[in-house]
Amino acid sequence: MSTEVQPGTVYDTIIVGGGAAGLSAALYAGRYLMKTLVLEGAAPGGDTAVAWIVENYPGVPHVDGFELIRRMREQAAGFGATFASEEAAGASSEQHCFTVRTKGGTDYYSKTLILAHGEKHRHLGLPREGELANGKGLSYCVTCDGPLYKGKIIAIVGGGDSSVKGAVLAARYATHVYLITMEHELHAEPVNLEEFKRLENVTVLYDTVVTEFKGEPRLAGVKLSRSHEGTDELAVEGLFVEIGEVPSPELARSLGVALDEHGLIEVDPMMKTSVDGVYACGDTVNETGSFKQIVVGAAQGALAATSAYRDLGMHGGNACAIHARPAAHQPA
Repeated sequence: MSTEVQPGTVYDTIIVGGGAAGLSAALYAGRYLMKTLVLEGAAPGGDTAVAWIVENYPGVPHVDGFELIRRMREQAAGFGATFASEEAAGASSEQHCFTVRTKGGTDYYSKTLILAHGEKHRHLGLPREGELANGKGLSYCVTCDGPLYKGKIIAIVGGGDSSVKGAVLAARYATHVYLITMEHELHAEPVNLEEFKRLENVTVLYDTVVTEFKGEPRLAGVKLSRSHEGTDELAVEGLFVEIGEVPSPELARSLGVALDEHGLIEVDPMMKTSVDGVYACGDTVNETGSFKQIVVGAAQGALAATSAYRDLGMHGGNACAIHARPAAHQPA
C-alpha cells in the first residue's frame, strides 16, 4: 500500500487529527488494509505531543509525550497510513462520498470519515489576548514555551491538573512561578499535587482571576481581582493560560453531525455519529464526559476504525453512492 499522498484518490477513510486517537485509528485502519489518509494539521500529535512526561500510558511507564506520539505515528505508517500536514477547513458528503477541504485549498475524498481533531485551548477573553499570544508574553503551553522564560518571573492561570503539572515544569526554568486560580483549592492528580507542594519557588493565589494585561508592546504584568501583598498588580514577564479546552464543532457541524449541549460530538459505544459513514473519537466526543486521557482516546480510535471497516464491508467495498444499494453482508 502506498504511503504517499495521492491527489484524486478516494481513500477508504480520512482521519482528521494526528493525536493519540487519530493515530490509533490510523493503526487499526492500516491493519484492516484500508487506504488511509491522516490530516494531522499544522501541529501533529495534539496535546499529547506537548505533554512533557507521560506516566500513565499502559506498558510505557515513563515517556516524553512527543516520543510517545512519534512511536504511534511510526507504527501507523508501518501499516500503510498516509500523512499530510494539512488542517481540515470543511467537509461535505453526498451519498456516502466525503470531501474534506483543507485550509490550503486541497480536496481529499473518502468513503468514510473519522473525526479526531480534539479541542482548542480555552481563552481568558480579555482585550489584547490575541495580540500578546503572538510571541509577546502570553502562551497556552508551558511545555512548548516554558524554557523561554529561564530566570524570569511568570504566572500560570489555572487550578486543575494541567496547570499544576505546568507549574512543576515551569519551576525548573523560572525564578518564581505564581499559580493564579479562581478556586479555593487545587484540583490535580495526587501524584502531581505532591510534587507541586515540594516546590519552593511557587506561590498560589487562590480566589483570584486575571482582569487585565499590563505592558506595551510585550506583557509586563497582570491586574488581579484581589490584592496580593498590598497591590492588585502582579509584575510577570510571561503568562500561561491553562484553564482547559473547548470543543471545535465547526467540521462536525458542516456535515450535519449531532452535537451535545456542550458542542461535543455525540457518538454511540462504537464511535458512530448521527451521520452514516462518519465516526469520531478522542477529546472531541462526549462518550466519556470530562475524562480526557491518552489511553481513552487511543481506545476510541481503535473502535472508530473498526466501525469504519465494518461500514465498508456492509456495502461490499463499493465506493460512494452506496446507500442506494442493499448491504452486501453484515460482518461479525
